[in-house]
Amino acid sequence: MFVHYLDLAWRSFKRTPLVSVLMVIAIAIGIGITMTSLSVYHMMAMDPIPHKSDKLHAVQLKAMDDGEEWWTEDNIPTQITYKDAMFLNDVDLPFRKTASTRTGFTVHMNSSDVKPFLESARVTSSEFFPMFDLPFLYGGAWTEQQYQSASPVVVISQSINEKLFGGENSVGKQVYLDDQVFQIVGVIKEWDIHTKYYDLNNGAFNSTENLFIPLSLIEANELATWGNTNGWKFEEINTFQERLNSELLWMQFWVELNNAQDKQAFGDYLNNYLSEQATLGRFERESPKFALRDVNEWMAYNNVVSEDNRLLVGLSFLFLTVCLVNILALLLAKFLRRAPEIGVRRALGASKSQVFAQHLVEVSMLGFFGGIVGIGIAQLGLWGVRSTYSYFSALATMDISMLLAAPSIAIVSCLIAGAIPAWLVCKTQPAIYLKTQ
Repeated sequence: MFVHYLDLAWRSFKRTPLVSVLMVIAIAIGIGITMTSLSVYHMMAMDPIPHKSDKLHAVQLKAMDDGEEWWTEDNIPTQITYKDAMFLNDVDLPFRKTASTRTGFTVHMNSSDVKPFLESARVTSSEFFPMFDLPFLYGGAWTEQQYQSASPVVVISQSINEKLFGGENSVGKQVYLDDQVFQIVGVIKEWDIHTKYYDLNNGAFNSTENLFIPLSLIEANELATWGNTNGWKFEEINTFQERLNSELLWMQFWVELNNAQDKQAFGDYLNNYLSEQATLGRFERESPKFALRDVNEWMAYNNVVSEDNRLLVGLSFLFLTVCLVNILALLLAKFLRRAPEIGVRRALGASKSQVFAQHLVEVSMLGFFGGIVGIGIAQLGLWGVRSTYSYFSALATMDISMLLAAPSIAIVSCLIAGAIPAWLVCKTQPAIYLKTQ
């Protein structure tokens, strides 16, 4: 019976091609605009590391004297000081943990064969790679000995490896970062994440770094940060060492906690550490505060998906509603025009439910065609977003769920719009039209 209804729907389309095309275009435009905004929102809100997002926690420390009344659960620095980061990074605890910050270099081979280029770098520990699931193509992270001795070693990305060495195994080879020679110890595969959740300070959707070097090089090479720096009190800082010992906030810290017991244990350690710092006279706060937020909590805390994004999605659905109102009017005119035909069918034995189902199949086919055309319009819209705003280049795309959602939303929308016309036409009284014949 369903195949028969499909045949009837196709014949109906061919009988009124102009009206059918107008309805397909109307639903396609509505779906195209809706899916453009919804796809970007979907990528923004998507869990960037779903298999362990509940285990990775950003560490926040409230170690400052600025008035107890200033403290609330939702008001705490998003970065920590260098001395706190290095202490927590090097202390022996049974958890994966890593401090990191962003810097950058001019990359070159000290030859005319490769033009120098500017590249951002992540200064971090070797634990960064297994914590955030960075897969290695060649080699691996630096050793503990290289870390302790502040050896000039670097892990590069696959794209940098292609650019400098044509994609071959470059482990053991050398590259210049500014004026210093670094030895390559590893090459990671392309790290395809849509949200830079591990460092939201310089833009949640910026590209990830292509260079990774040991944390110990910060002090050894007096590396400048390319990230944000915040402070809460005046400090006279004249040397790099004074900067490292200051209360300036410019480091990020993450810890991997596999269960509630680990989280409790690490929380207790942080509480004891802050209490000890208070007794040493670093600050006068009686009850220092800290926060541990998993990946999704961290993204919500930093407003990765803003109210403007949600409002834009809501407006696009309102536009789709306007399209559906127009489709409803066209369907009502089209279906009621066929009332004599339906009256004859009812007289020959067709039930109301069969007539209703027939027309729902027809509007579903309309929605399917509109959804397919709408995908094309959405792709055009997303291309426009990528061309206009390079910042959203990783977000302005449709994954498989959005590709499937487009015709689904279109079909459901058309079913909603077509339910009233279908119900009205199935209530046709056969006797009225038989008399007129």
